[in-house]
Amino acid sequence: MPKNRIIPFGYCMKNGEIITEPKELYAVVTIFNEYLKGKSLSEIAALMEVPYSENSSWNKNMVKRIIENDRYLGTEKYPQIIDKETFKLANEKRVRKATVSIGQTVEVKLLKQITFCKECGQKLTRTKEELWDCRRPECFRFDHLLTDQMILSAVLNVFNTVIANPTLINSDCTVSTYSPNAKVKFQQNEINRMTDMVHTDEKKIKEELFRLAQLRYDCCTYDDSPQKTEKIKAILKNHEQLNMLDIGLFKSCVGKILISHFCTIEVEFINGVHIKNITERNDKNVHSSECNGDTCESADSGKS
Repeated sequence: MPKNRIIPFGYCMKNGEIITEPKELYAVVTIFNEYLKGKSLSEIAALMEVPYSENSSWNKNMVKRIIENDRYLGTEKYPQIIDKETFKLANEKRVRKATVSIGQTVEVKLLKQITFCKECGQKLTRTKEELWDCRRPECFRFDHLLTDQMILSAVLNVFNTVIANPTLINSDCTVSTYSPNAKVKFQQNEINRMTDMVHTDEKKIKEELFRLAQLRYDCCTYDDSPQKTEKIKAILKNHEQLNMLDIGLFKSCVGKILISHFCTIEVEFINGVHIKNITERNDKNVHSSECNGDTCESADSGKS
């Protein structure tokens, strides 16, 4: 009767020593790579051609156990198959997915809080089919399918573009501006009239000067976008390209995600700068469209 394996998948015993088994080693590496690319445990199990053991077919639990097994990092007994960074990234992803609540990961919960319709400004709805749409009666439904992974991939693309090109995050605004209104001009004229009089009331003039100062102050605006820009740059400085979305980084840098009905996913950073991940659409007729790849651009008019 066939027996269950004793030595972990990926290894075999030869002359009393544990060594790697070539076909199984390739399968282990494939499991980690496909998992980090976004495939589910069940999808990876279906890809496996090398048997797990003599009497066991692959399933998602077996795939999960391989991802969790730190023996693949190498010990005195087991040769190394997976590098530390790959193992770390895969298991960080596994832990995040383990926080699933009613089918929602940490990433999805965050998206639901900050993802809005570009046209009407209302939060988007995530349907039972795990698709995103605008359900506001005054607006209109999306004419394309939008999944969690599509949004996350677009946001990841934006982040990696900004990491590579920090100048995209520059804000054009000034720290402070002063624009006098009619009340300020009237008050200044009133003070000028009082000081031109032969008999001046110094106490009254002083009171009016204080009033003028207050009116001028009310006309001043302050914008902290430059400081926020520097904060984002400091966070992203020398940051490596991301293989998956970093939740902490996301929360520190992003204010909103705006999605239009025309295949554009737009990230609004905390300094008000918008970066778009665009899939260009070319309508040849009402029933045809052509996507020409994903690109990122900084919207000149994106400052809200």
